[in-house]
Parts: sequence; C-alpha cells; structure tokens
Amino acid sequence: MNNERQLHAASVLSDGRVLVTGGLSNYAYLNSAELYNPSTGICTVTGSMNNPRIYYTASVLFDGRVLVTGGNNNGALNSVELYYSSSGTWTATGSMNIGRYSHTASVLLDGKVLVTGGSDNNNYVNSAELYDPSTETWTFTGSMNIPRNYHTASVLSDGRVLVTGGVSGLSNFLNSAELYDPGIWTVTDSMNEARQLHTASILSDGTILVTGGFNTNYNLNSAELF
Repeated sequence: MNNERQLHAASVLSDGRVLVTGGLSNYAYLNSAELYNPSTGICTVTGSMNNPRIYYTASVLFDGRVLVTGGNNNGALNSVELYYSSSGTWTATGSMNIGRYSHTASVLLDGKVLVTGGSDNNNYVNSAELYDPSTETWTFTGSMNIPRNYHTASVLSDGRVLVTGGVSGLSNFLNSAELYDPGIWTVTDSMNEARQLHTASILSDGTILVTGGFNTNYNLNSAELF
C-alpha cells in the first residue's frame, strides 16, 4: 500500500478492486484511501475521505457505492460519507443520530444498512439505526437487549441479523446473542464462551462459525457454530 495503516477497512467493489480506507499510522488518524487492482497487483491512491477515522465501518451498497459510518477521531463520530468508484470521490450523506465507534454495519436484504451498538465516548450503547440509501437518512429501529462493543453482526439467509458477544462495561465480556427481525430484537441461545474482537463467518449451509477473540486477559483459540 502507499500508506502503512492499522484499524482501517477494506471493501471489495463490484468491479473486483479493493478499496482500503482510513486507519491509524504512527498515531495519526488517516483519511486517505487507495485502490488495489487484482489484475495488476498494484495499489493506487484515490480520493480521500472527508474525515480521518478509525474503528468505523465500510459497507458496499447494492448500487456499488461504499458507505462509511462513524468511527473515532479524538471522539465518537456521527458523520457518514459515500464513495463513488466511478469518479473516485467522496460525498457526505445523512449523519447518524448518535456518534459511535466499534459498532457494526450490515447491509440488509432490502438494501438498507443496520448499524448496531458501539461506544459513544462515555458509554457502550444498545441503540440501532437504519440507513436508507434511497433517501440518505437515518432512523432509529428497535434497541438491542444489551449494550455491546466489539461484537459481530451477521445477515442470515432469511434476512434476520445475528449479533454475538462483545463487551458491555469494563471487563464485562458477553457470551449472549440476539436476533434482529426488522424492528424487533429477541434473545437467542448463548455462545459457550464469552468473547469480544472475534469473527463470525456465514458458511454455505447457513450456519455461523465464530472463532477466537479475547476474554478476561486471554486470547481464545476456540470456535463454535450457531
């Protein structure tokens, strides 16, 4: 890459290129972005985001635009922006109702984007909101049962969203899980181990593989299936 970076995001675009954005480099927050072309193996600089940010999300919308939400830049951000790959430019879009970082963002089957949880600087939050790409606006939807940070969110084949684990308060690691069914959250079976900073992958048979993470000063090598 042209810039060394951590705590950034990478998004596979509809044309196969990969958009790498933001992050942290030598304690400096970045707004730079670059494109990796798999046919040439080369990264080229593209338009920079309007705001430097870390701990944010980047989601590829059905129309090919990339939606970047929130993050941290010496404080929680509620700003949101869109990347247009055809021009390599960024434009601001409707802001979230609250600033948040370390949240999740999931593109739903209807094209809307569900953002859940995270931190608003002072507290871990259980709120969730929906972005409508057609109107570029945000509306609150039902809140999760538990505030969560560093959790995962996976869109299931039937359109529901599975949220797993995370942390809720100082060292309060979670094994709980819940399901979002537009506007409503219900508690589902808990994981066998509490974990944050883990991964959740949707397998071809529809099951969810959760791996690793962190729990009470221990890195985990365990894995489980939902």
